[in-house]
Amino acid sequence: MNLANCPNCGRLFVKTSFRDICEDCYKEEEEAFEKVYRFLRKRENRMATMAQIVDATGVKESLLIKFIQSGRLKLAQFPNLTYPCARCGALIRQGKLCENCLKDLNQQLEELQKEERKKRRQAESIYYTKRNDENKF
Repeated sequence: MNLANCPNCGRLFVKTSFRDICEDCYKEEEEAFEKVYRFLRKRENRMATMAQIVDATGVKESLLIKFIQSGRLKLAQFPNLTYPCARCGALIRQGKLCENCLKDLNQQLEELQKEERKKRRQAESIYYTKRNDENKF
């Protein structure tokens, strides 16, 4: 267990693998989750978008995203609910990155791997000779 400052309110608390905020902020988050869950439980609200949920409940979008990414809100039950890609902001329904960003990062990774292999091959082909100080020119 580690002591940390709560990212929401700045108070000192014991950070665990289960809780990354202080007890008071945790209680506030739980109340916010209950508010969102009660809203989405109604059949007429299941098609709501992120903006509609924020407007109706007053819960911040960042907190809704946290609920989704932690698995507390299952997007399979809410077809119009999306959240932004962590890199470009495009709306997605799973993971942290959209397909375009994933492709781009994979291409960059492949290029780096090719460069590393090329450097390794060049290093393997370099021959070193021992300098003989007796035969100086």
